[in-house]
Amino acid sequence: MSEKEKKEKNGITGTVFDVVSVFATACVAVALAFMFIFRTVGVVGTSMYPTLDTLDRVILTATYGEPKYGDIVVTCQPDNSEVIPDVLVKRIIATEGQTVDIDFEKGVVYVDGEALDEPYTAEPTYDREDFNEPVTVPEGCVFVMGDNRNHSTDSRDNRIGFIREEYIMGRVLFRLAPFGAIENNRVA
Repeated sequence: MSEKEKKEKNGITGTVFDVVSVFATACVAVALAFMFIFRTVGVVGTSMYPTLDTLDRVILTATYGEPKYGDIVVTCQPDNSEVIPDVLVKRIIATEGQTVDIDFEKGVVYVDGEALDEPYTAEPTYDREDFNEPVTVPEGCVFVMGDNRNHSTDSRDNRIGFIREEYIMGRVLFRLAPFGAIENNRVA
């Protein structure tokens, strides 16, 4: 084999090695990101409609900092009911120390006496569930509701109640399937 043929062979081998190396590195980086930074979860049910719908797949942060109003979160708070799914996707309405009240005749949710502006909901909140009077969110907890208020089992239901922050798996970043980013508290 001539010197020129050896250089060409080494050049092709080097190029193939470079491509395989870049591909393998990218695969490892994506795998590590999804192990330590992001998670994917499937939405079950229509309680978050119109923001999210059943069979949507979302990407969420693997760690979650300070909860705040409007965050769409995934929780895994255990309950004793076989009716409630193990994983819930809901919107944070109030955080520790805040008081939630709901006027079911007007369909308006109040936090600390202020009516919430909720353009993301499917309709006003008329379904009472087990909610009977204003409640103050205990320390280390959040009050969550689905965007499809009259078809959502959420913190208004005694089986769910307040969600302990330690059971929040992460905040939804965007919808993976069908693809869409969260814009103005809605997944586009």
